[in-house]
Amino acid sequence: MQRGCRRQIRQRVEGHRSFKLSEQGTTKSRYLVLGVGNTLLSDDGAGVHVAKALESRTELASKIKIIDGGTLGLSLLPEVEDATGLIVIDAAELGEPPGTIRIYENDAMDRHLSGKKTTVHEVAVADLLAAATLTGHAPHERALIAIQPESLDWGLELSASVQPAIAGAADAVASVIAGWSA
Repeated sequence: MQRGCRRQIRQRVEGHRSFKLSEQGTTKSRYLVLGVGNTLLSDDGAGVHVAKALESRTELASKIKIIDGGTLGLSLLPEVEDATGLIVIDAAELGEPPGTIRIYENDAMDRHLSGKKTTVHEVAVADLLAAATLTGHAPHERALIAIQPESLDWGLELSASVQPAIAGAADAVASVIAGWSA
């Protein structure tokens, strides 16, 4: 896809932060942290809660762009394409006790996402990455920080098992970025 066309698509995307454009076209931005999930379904919103917690982490502010990705959608594609590294935080069925956090990086993330669908979102993270790969603009570094939910029932609050995992997942984001920046 030509840069001019990509710029026009970006300008039409609503509900997301603005894009940085240089005179020579787009530039790869710092790391994109995408918190996904439906906050109306209790623990499914864990990724969004982690994204909100990261907004107060001043030591990361110059390195990351945080987006509340909600339940995902292809409108996030331009943001993913412009990132050097992508960290997705989401609730996922891990077969572990509720609140367990797992980090999958690069090929391990790809393998995890290529298996059975572990999230309930209409457009999966794998779909976004596949689309970015098709356009030749996939992030060089990728990580999935997955949190085992306890409840996906209707509710605005996280379960008692998952609530403590929010800080741990935010720390995991910082750890991944430190590893990529080394």
